[in-house]
Amino acid sequence: MFKSMIVGLMLGMYATISVTTLAVLTSTQVLAQTKASEKQTRKVPTLRGKVYEQLARAQSYADADDTEQALSILADITKKQSSMNSYEVAMLHNFYGFIYYNAANNNKALASFKKVVAQPNIPESFEQATLFTIAQLSLMAGNFKDAIQALEQWETLQTGSIPPRNTFIKAQAYYQNKQFTQAKTYITQAINEQEAQGMLPDEGWLILQRAVHYELKEPHAVKDVLVKLVKLYDQPQYWLQLGAMFGELGLEKKQLATLEAAKHKGYLVSEGDLYNLAQLYFYHRAPIKCAETIQSGIAKGVMEESLRNLQFLGQCYQQAKEVDNAIPILLKAAKFSENGDLYLQVAQLQLNIDDHINALKHARFALDKGGLNNPGLAHLVLGMSLYNRGEFNEALAQFNLAEAYQQTQKVAQQWQNYVSGEKENYEQLREAVASD
Repeated sequence: MFKSMIVGLMLGMYATISVTTLAVLTSTQVLAQTKASEKQTRKVPTLRGKVYEQLARAQSYADADDTEQALSILADITKKQSSMNSYEVAMLHNFYGFIYYNAANNNKALASFKKVVAQPNIPESFEQATLFTIAQLSLMAGNFKDAIQALEQWETLQTGSIPPRNTFIKAQAYYQNKQFTQAKTYITQAINEQEAQGMLPDEGWLILQRAVHYELKEPHAVKDVLVKLVKLYDQPQYWLQLGAMFGELGLEKKQLATLEAAKHKGYLVSEGDLYNLAQLYFYHRAPIKCAETIQSGIAKGVMEESLRNLQFLGQCYQQAKEVDNAIPILLKAAKFSENGDLYLQVAQLQLNIDDHINALKHARFALDKGGLNNPGLAHLVLGMSLYNRGEFNEALAQFNLAEAYQQTQKVAQQWQNYVSGEKENYEQLREAVASD
């Protein structure tokens, strides 16, 4: 019943996960890392002061947003590349990458950083940082396999434990590469390690975990992640999505409770949200709450006085057996309808409460507007109302018309027989009274 309610939510639920903030190392940071490293496993060539001064000069122009001049200085240094050692060449390409990245030219930045790690005998800390940058830029460029490869190279250089942030980015890369099983392994690992350190998992990490479980068709796991998102981050969309998942899993009572809580928090702010909640109230036999939800939405201008909303509001009042409230709502809805079915529905309600004058009026409105799903029913309502008013001949004429329709033929014949007998009894009684 609630599949259609869920579709709209699901469409926006699993958006592409954004890449974490990219950090690109400047020359100063690279040198600081190198000097801070107590253990050098490689014999690293010396970065000569003259080369460093030229690179720092290029950086000063880059910092001043003079990209053209910075690149011009680097071009002059590049001409002397044959006389430079591997560390100096790596630093040169790192500067190119830094400048291109600042100029929002990510493709050239990525190509430059790849040249950095291609150089032999550079500090391991420098190589690690650059590999991490390559992984992030590759992910941004949609080169997911390259991102995974860079992260795996980074891991071979890591002497301690892998930080959860790295594991999260690896999960992102696998997710974007549609390798969802691998993505599940790494995002679960990242979140578990983060929590083991006494820290809350980042919101984006949980969003990725939810997306992975959705792709793997694991709705219970999706629901569990949404419960965590609701508890930790309390955003309207998570409440709505959790409600939708409860509905998808057939847990309608929990779905209703979740959406009710979201309503009390002021998170149901669209017509669709309120309509879905009203549907749940109707389904769970709470018609007054159903009606109140729609009435409130219309009063606040969130819901339109449309055919759909008014017709459903009328149904809520009917289920609540509040016919006096249902009739004016359905009459208002009938004005929006292209056929006379709602007028006929009103006529039936009025017949049931012995309001025969208005039942006759609206049954005729129904026939005049036309397009009825069951025209014979309109003639039956007319016939019954006329009979109750003692207008036997007119009633029989309507039952005769109803008999022409297959849907009402049998019932019309039964009413014809009954009214004919009542008419005969009435006439005999009248003659007996007159003879006295």
